[in-house]
Amino acid sequence: MTIAVGERVPAGKFKTPTADGPQEISTSELFDGKRVLFFAVPGAFTPTCDARHLPGYVEHADDIRARGVDTIVCMSVNDVFVMKAWGKSSGADGKVLMLADGNGDYARALGLVLDASGFGMGQRAQRFAMVVKDGVVEQLHVEAPGKFEVSAADYLLARL
Repeated sequence: MTIAVGERVPAGKFKTPTADGPQEISTSELFDGKRVLFFAVPGAFTPTCDARHLPGYVEHADDIRARGVDTIVCMSVNDVFVMKAWGKSSGADGKVLMLADGNGDYARALGLVLDASGFGMGQRAQRFAMVVKDGVVEQLHVEAPGKFEVSAADYLLARL
């Protein structure tokens, strides 16, 4: 079942790249007492994700934070080393927290899995964005297959 507005996000853990190497971060560390704009992409370095999705959040990071968001998060079903390289090449450092959901456990827990096996990518996260306040979903925007509209940075910025 897919997570819905008003529900508490499921517990989980991610890997995030740091200067000291990969570190684990829990959902309680990420969400407790904070307002988080959390978006997910099907894959790092994939065409729409790399050319439009992550760059939009990097570009609008200051404006998003000015509207009461403590942390902007990008999650993908990729390993932490890919997320580090993608964040670095996209200028995300200090603007967007890059989280690896390496096995897709969190995408499954949210009920937001995409079967991309037809593209040779296996199970991935659907393209979505949500605003989470103190662990509870305030907004949830899930893209229709093949679309990039409701999870874009400018779309969310207009709704904060």
